[in-house]
Amino acid sequence: MASMITSSLRTSTPSTRMAMRSSLQARMLSTSSPLSQASVKPPTAVLLMNMGGPSTLDEVGDFLSRLFHDRELIQLPFQKRLAPLIARRRTPKIVEQYDKIGGGSPILKWTRMQGKEMATMLDELSPSTAPHKAYTAFRYARPLTDEALEEMKADGVQRAVAFTQYPQYSCSTTGSSLNELYREIQRRKEQGKEEGNIKWSVIDRWPTHPGLVDAFVNRIQAVLQTYPAEKRNQVPIMFSAHSLPMQIVSGRGDPYPAEVAATVSAVMTKLGWSNPYRVTWQSQVGPSAWLGPQTSDTIKGWAKQGYKDCIAVPIAFTQDHIETLYELDIELQEEAEEHGIHLKRAESLNDEPTFLRALAEIASAHLASCEGGQSSGNEPWAQGNTSRQMQLRCPGCVNAVCGEQKRFFGDNNVKVGEDAFRS
Repeated sequence: MASMITSSLRTSTPSTRMAMRSSLQARMLSTSSPLSQASVKPPTAVLLMNMGGPSTLDEVGDFLSRLFHDRELIQLPFQKRLAPLIARRRTPKIVEQYDKIGGGSPILKWTRMQGKEMATMLDELSPSTAPHKAYTAFRYARPLTDEALEEMKADGVQRAVAFTQYPQYSCSTTGSSLNELYREIQRRKEQGKEEGNIKWSVIDRWPTHPGLVDAFVNRIQAVLQTYPAEKRNQVPIMFSAHSLPMQIVSGRGDPYPAEVAATVSAVMTKLGWSNPYRVTWQSQVGPSAWLGPQTSDTIKGWAKQGYKDCIAVPIAFTQDHIETLYELDIELQEEAEEHGIHLKRAESLNDEPTFLRALAEIASAHLASCEGGQSSGNEPWAQGNTSRQMQLRCPGCVNAVCGEQKRFFGDNNVKVGEDAFRS
């Protein structure tokens, strides 16, 4: 056969020889393709979960509608009727805010960049589970959870880690994302879809990971260095986190405030307790009681006490989005100037190298702790399928889905490594 092809090539015209070569290459590729595809190991998926944000102004309405429909975040009377009305009413104002920060949220851009860098480093840190691929699942903006699962299905994923991008756990953030993931998995199981059988584990919190702490310290020290040495340690630091209604905190028993405090304590310890500080809370909506003091009220209070400088640190966010770029950089900055305070903000973690490495280290430690379904770590991200904390429901929890979700991920024991990919 080979000699016949060679002879034909020698006696044919140049154009004929080119056509024959193309035909031969096509046959060879079509013959080898199924074999090569069958031998490729599917990626270990790392699903990065977050609130998300509209990438364009046209997406703001849908984003708000999903947000106000989520009873795990906001509970309203007659929610199905009120949610779309509130969303439509607030859309013009929120569109203006996104317009002022460039026409959309950069959170998807940052999440994809962080995921790509994490996966590359994770291949080196955990070769037994390589290759790794990051996927994005936003709760209120695209790509949504169902879209992420479709992408994982197309890649033939059999093993996945749900990795919350909220370092501090709250039922209203990480809990809501996990509940949505659980509902989608169950729906696909009922439909007999392959992705309903993916083996899952969860990184549900990481508030004190050394890499996270070091990344915050690096950002804070960069700002501190802009002050003269004689006043550097006198500038108060304001650690600002997204607030929660007191109904969720004191009524339900949500662990979020304690975990934010744990992050702040670890950061201040690393800084040597060099500066005065307070934890403050932003993004309050409505007249009901929320966690306090509010970030804006803190500015006013410090101004009355004679402070002229302060540093804002977005301690619960790992990427820039509207709460940093608009609420802190525009609204809070204007308020600070109005009250005679020179406000500087520590840069968000975004592409901070120590932080990117931390993401890979967290995922690697988690995967190692899942080996054989055994818990081998003393940190919440390395205690097997989920952290021990996740299995404890809030004392005031009345959400049946929350209990089902915790049992599902806690019981969904997996073995990481080659066995995870055998049929």
